[in-house]
Formats: sequence, C-alpha cells, structure tokens
Amino acid sequence: GLLVVAADESVMPQTREHFDICRLLDVRKGLVVLTKKDLVDDELLQLVRAEAEGLVAGSFLEDAAVITVSSRTGEGIDELKNILRETGLQAPSRSADFITRLPIDRAFTMRGFGAVVTGTLIAGEISEGEELELLPGGGSVRAPSLTVGFLPGKRVRVRGVQVHGNSVGRAFAGQRTAINLGGVEAAEIERGMTLTLPGRLRPTQIVDAQVQMLADAPRALRSRQRVRVHLGAAEVFARVRVLEEGGEIKLGKNGFAQLRFELPAVGVLGDRFILRSYSPSRTIGGGKILDAFAMKHRTREVTVVRERLAALLGGERAIQLSSFVENANGLRRADIAARTGWRDEVIEAAAKDALSGDAIVDAEGVLISRAKVDELKRAVLEAVAAHHQREPLSRGFGKEILRERHFAHAPAEIFRAVLNQLESGGALVSEKDIVRERAHTRELSDADAQLRARLEKAYQDAALAAPSMSEAFARAGISAAAQPHGRKILQLLIDSGVLVRVAGEMFFHRVALDDLTKKLHAHAARGSDRSIDVPAFKELAGISRKYAIPLLEYL
Repeated sequence: GLLVVAADESVMPQTREHFDICRLLDVRKGLVVLTKKDLVDDELLQLVRAEAEGLVAGSFLEDAAVITVSSRTGEGIDELKNILRETGLQAPSRSADFITRLPIDRAFTMRGFGAVVTGTLIAGEISEGEELELLPGGGSVRAPSLTVGFLPGKRVRVRGVQVHGNSVGRAFAGQRTAINLGGVEAAEIERGMTLTLPGRLRPTQIVDAQVQMLADAPRALRSRQRVRVHLGAAEVFARVRVLEEGGEIKLGKNGFAQLRFELPAVGVLGDRFILRSYSPSRTIGGGKILDAFAMKHRTREVTVVRERLAALLGGERAIQLSSFVENANGLRRADIAARTGWRDEVIEAAAKDALSGDAIVDAEGVLISRAKVDELKRAVLEAVAAHHQREPLSRGFGKEILRERHFAHAPAEIFRAVLNQLESGGALVSEKDIVRERAHTRELSDADAQLRARLEKAYQDAALAAPSMSEAFARAGISAAAQPHGRKILQLLIDSGVLVRVAGEMFFHRVALDDLTKKLHAHAARGSDRSIDVPAFKELAGISRKYAIPLLEYL
C-alpha cells in the first residue's frame, strides 16, 4: 500500500478512511509518501510528517519509509521508485494454491474486438484461448426489485489478454489485466462479476464471517442492521445477524456475524471485505469470510456455530475441510472447491489429512462425517423397524420413500453407501425397490391364515373366469370395512407367486394359468398349424372374450 498525504493539506478524513481500509484488508507492506513538498516550507512539512507518523503508529506502516516528493520538480521521485521496488520485492509471492479468479471492475466494448473486462487477477492464471465462466458478483447496489436477474454460469472464451497495455499470452496472479471475451456482450457484464474456471465457484447469498469494527464507527454492529458490503469489486447490500452474546459487536472489537446478501456474490474462505454503513455511506469495519455457503442459524445453535467458525479461522486446511464436511450431509470435492477456491491438488491433500483420522469418511467420492453416517444408519434402522411394526404383512420399506424422508438433502452416494454398510453388516436386506430387516418374516395370525386360504380359494375356484377384486373379497367373506387389510393379504398371495397379475386388477391363480399353458401345448402338438385365433382360444379355455384377450396378451 502507498499512503499518499498532500503536504499542503495534511491528513484528511478520506486519508484516515483509506488507511483503515488497508488495515481491514490485512495489507502488510507499504510506504508513506508526502507529496507537493514544493508548496510548503520545511516547518509545515515536518508537521505533516509528524501527523502522518502519528496516523500509522502501531500499524503495518509504523516502521515504513516516509518519502517526500514533488511531482513538479521531480525531487524525491527516484528515491520513491527505488524504495517502492525494494519494498515490493520483500512482499511474499501470491499463493499458487487457488484457482483462477478475476473480479471485474469495468466492462466495455472495443470496436473490432467486442467485450473487454478489466480487473486485478487475484489468483491463478488466464491464457489466451482459454474457456472461463462468468459468475454474478452483486453488480449494482440498486434495490433487488429493480435489478434484472443475472445469468449464472455463462461460459465465455478468452480472445486476448493485455497487461498494462501490452498483449501477452498469459496473465498471472497479482497483475492488472484486460481480457477480451468472446461469447458475451459487454452489456451483459456488470462491475462485481467474477471470471473463473468453469464449474468451480458458485454465487452465494449467506456467509458467516469474522468482523472487525473500527473504534471510531458511529455505533456498534447489531443484528438486523443493513450494511454495504464491498467484496472483490462488488458492492452489495446485506442484513447482519450478529452471532455474539448480546447481538452486537462493539466498537474496536471483533466477533462473528452472518451476512445475508440481497444479491448473489462470489466469495470463498479467507476473502476479505469492507463494511460501510447504509446511509450515510461510511466505512465502519471489515472482515474475513469463513463459510461462504452458510445456513441460517437457530438461536440455540449460536455457541456451537462460534466454536466452528473459530476452527475455520485457524487456517489449517485439513481442519477447515473437516469443519465444512461435519456441518453438511456430505460434500463432493466440487462443493469444497466452491467454498474455498482451492485447486484440486490442495483439496486432495487436505482430504487425505482429514481422512487419516476417524472423524471423516469417503462414501463413493463424497466426504461425510462418521457421526453423520452413524446418525443416518440409526434413522434408517428405526424407520424400517417402525414400518415392520406398523405393516407386518408388508415385504419391506420402499427405498424411494426412505430416501425422500431421511436423505433429501444428501447426495445419492450417501444413501447408497449407508444402505450398503447396513446390508454388509447384516442389519438389513435390500430387494429391488424395498429394504427389510434380515429377521423380518411375514408370519400370519390364525385369523389371517384362514383369510388367506379363503381368498386363494376364491381365485382357485374361479379358474380362468377371474373375479374382480371386490368379487373375490365378497366370496372370501371380507367386508367393505376390512378391504384395506384384505389388500395386504392379497399382496402376500401375489408376492408368493400364488396369484399372477395379468392385466390391471385382473388376477389369476397360478394353477389355472399352468393348466391353460398345458392345453395350448397339447393343441399345438395335435396339428401342423401352430397358430390359434381368438375364437379357437375361447373354446379351448372355455372363457369369454373378456378374459381371452388379456390372457392372450399376457401369454
């Protein structure tokens, strides 16, 4: 950071605000420059120097060089260049652990080229010819009702790259760059959007963060307060939910809070942001994103949430990854990338460390906490046991119903993994569309056994003139009120193969169908013509057309 103070004006309110913003953004290196030294005498220049040094006392600029210059005479400019170069070389290199991200601060159309965007490449690289994705970043701070919906995930192509006005094949993290984009019009792009690799990042509207309040802010940060959030190049309105005791973060203090954006924005773990008051617009604090895809928290959960956010603040990636996984019903690697912006190799290394313990497991490529798996197992076993108790004559619990009730918010891989573990452990048996306890048998009471025998006899006596379901119930002595139970007994006959569904609710006894098959074989063996028409079939089976056509189609 280069803190510039005019010698003829000294430290101004905007100087203090900009300096506060640098500290909130965790800038760690910089210089102090006093300009326009030709307009003041030495005494005033020393006074301005003392005020500037007082401003930066106790900050990252406390021991920084203070250079006095005059752009009019050129005095001090060469010294500034040399110290600026030296200080820049002392700054650490950008980490190579993050995927490409370019927050867009300007978009325009250049004749003969099309859409051009500019911004500072904060991570990764951008090469000519590369395919990237344009994500919404908040854009205008107009009310949501006045803002046209964004087109998330729009694919674009890099047609050209410039760095400081020079065409290059590739731009690197930290460089100021202009990108010529194909596949999009400049009118579709707004300040605050983000260029990134396809399918890696996602817009969000709720983030958990650590917030640092300025000591001279107008008032403490409180829940329900509306603020302006500056994230990347985006400015979005947000509502605050303070996660600290008393529902506020006091002046000069830090604490945890949830920000609920009024428009989508792109941010990942560790991203810095600035908070400004809604009106009048003034910097009141800043902070760091800890969970870019947070859920709304219940009041009774706040203490646990603070503990989790404190762990995310620590910076150890395996711990951070574990925290995300433990707070979800399973996360794919892509979900972790969207939360962190980490490259694949970084995610794999963090996942390997997290999996080396006992708290996290890998279920068909989805990471989930062992505690969550155990909880889902218990839920499945309880649901199946309750179903057997409630429906003792049922074959088992429908898999789809089980998935919708207990795995609605979990990836499909988790559902399969939990069932496979329960089946391999001998607790459950999986049969096509149902699951059941291994010990579950459909044993009938004496009354149900007699009812089953009567219902079977009704179909057996009817032979190929199959009765309707209501007729069969009537012949078996099942009243209208008892028909729901009768259907369960009927299902037992179907499941066991005694009855065969031929069409709709038309069921035939297996013995009658076997006898019919024998007659057809005998008919075919008697002559050279192996065909049979409907009248001949009706005569052979001794039935009317009502039964003949469904039986012929079945056979």
